[in-house]
This record gives sequence, structure tokens and C-alpha cells, in this order.
Amino acid sequence: MKVMVTGITGQLGFDVMRELAKKNIEAIGAARKDFDLTDGAGMKKFVEKHKPDAIIHCAAYTAVDKAEDESDLAMEINARAVERLAEAARSIDAKLLHISTDYVFPGDGVMPYEVDDRKAPTNAYGRSKLAGEEAVARLMEKYFIVRISWVFGINGKNFVRTMLRLSETRDRLTVVDDQIGSPTYTADLARLLVEMVQTDRYGIYHATNEGFCSWAEFAAEIFRQAEVSTAVEPVPSSAYPTKAIRPKNSRLSKKSLDDAGFERLPSWKDAVGRYLIELAAEHEKETRKKLL
Repeated sequence: MKVMVTGITGQLGFDVMRELAKKNIEAIGAARKDFDLTDGAGMKKFVEKHKPDAIIHCAAYTAVDKAEDESDLAMEINARAVERLAEAARSIDAKLLHISTDYVFPGDGVMPYEVDDRKAPTNAYGRSKLAGEEAVARLMEKYFIVRISWVFGINGKNFVRTMLRLSETRDRLTVVDDQIGSPTYTADLARLLVEMVQTDRYGIYHATNEGFCSWAEFAAEIFRQAEVSTAVEPVPSSAYPTKAIRPKNSRLSKKSLDDAGFERLPSWKDAVGRYLIELAAEHEKETRKKLL
């Protein structure tokens, strides 16, 4: 099997490539240097040249607040580019696994969203991602749409790294406590995606690490496991107004995984512990390089 992965310089794409290598599956990585997502002809040429059996599409426009001012660009990358990629995949009879987001939902209530619940994005980013989902479902039969949330991985910036960096100079941090979701470790997610794309169990899925928490609870757990003394002060979202409206409820039901026979990801607290070990190993490696 040959798998093409987009967005390999990002957190998820990087870990998907690592997972494919572990499984000895032939992988074709695509980054901006290979083709720009706004360049439909370049994308089509790349796909037709490599003729993958499956494409895992991790690349996206993810600047949530910036998307409010760049809604056309967000729509171009997250919807129209996805449409062109789906057409290219269909032309060579390849499977397409498309990464989406909890932001397609209205973000209200307290119950975890099921895959077919009402879609009502509250910001430009969410609207662009929903349009991308709709393009995939309209154009393809052999597709997976996987909605994720609150990702953290070794290759890039994320909430865990930010909290640890801020804790180096601050005794106390204020973090919002009225947005609830599930942190998701890209190393865990990558294993599921690689397993999924080797099957024909097509459909829409939610995939996050198990359990729910607020951002404040997430920060407190990071500090607890990292043995950092910085205190976390919970505050409402109104204390940190943002250009884009964030969902208060990002809980996603994993019933879709259960029904299809896929194993759920480990708990988010367990994932944080393993990620901190990976971060420490990375830091040690960088330190040794400097000493050489």
C-alpha cells in the first residue's frame, strides 16, 4: 500500500509519517514545497505522479482568529482545495481520509456531539472546515472524515509547550475554564488514522483521547505531571475575548469508532504523561547536539 500524507511539517502530518514508517508502509509526504494548496494544477500533477492508494489530508488553514479577516483564504484552503484533492483522489480511485474539527458544531449544550448532529459553526474557520467536509462527502464514496480537537504533538507549537514555557517565568497563570473538550495526542491519533486508512470502513468519525476537561484543568494536569509549581487560576472566556467565537462545548462522542470496530484512544491524562516523556527526550537530544 502507498499512502500520501499532506501537511507533513505540522504536528499531525509529522506523526502520521512516523507511524507509516513504523508499519513499513510506503509513504509519500507532501509539504508546501511540493505544491501549494491553492494551486489545483500542481496538486493534481503530484497526485497523478505518485498514484497513492490512499491520501491522509492533514494540511489546513488553522489560524482561527486570523480566519475572521481572511475568510476567503480559509475557504480556499479548507474547502476549495479539499474539493480539488477529492477530485484528484477519485480520478485515480484512491481513498481519502480528511481531517476536520469539532468547530463544525455550534458548541452549545453539555452532551458530546454525535457525528450526525446539527452543524452550525460559530466562526469562519469552522464554516470553511464544514464546507470541506461537504465537498468530500459529495464527490467521493471511498472517504473517511475524522473530526479532532485540542491537538498536541512533538513537531510544532501547542498548548502543552506554551504552558510549560510560561511556567518558567510565572508563579500563577489564568486559564479559561468554561470551554470543555478532549486533548488529543497526535502520536495516538496517527496510529488510529493509519489503521483506519487500511480498511474500507468508510464514514465520519470523531477521534480524540478519552475523557473531557477544561483548558484550566488541562493546564493543571500538565503542571502536576511535569512537577511544576505554577498555580492555575480558572477564569471565564470573557476574560480573554478573541476575534473568533470559541465553542464552549467541544465534547465529541466516540460511538462512531465503537460501531466500526476501531479502538478508542487512551485517556488524555495518560497521553500527557507520554508526551512529557517525549518532550524530555527531545530536549536531551537537542542539548547533546549543542555540546558536540
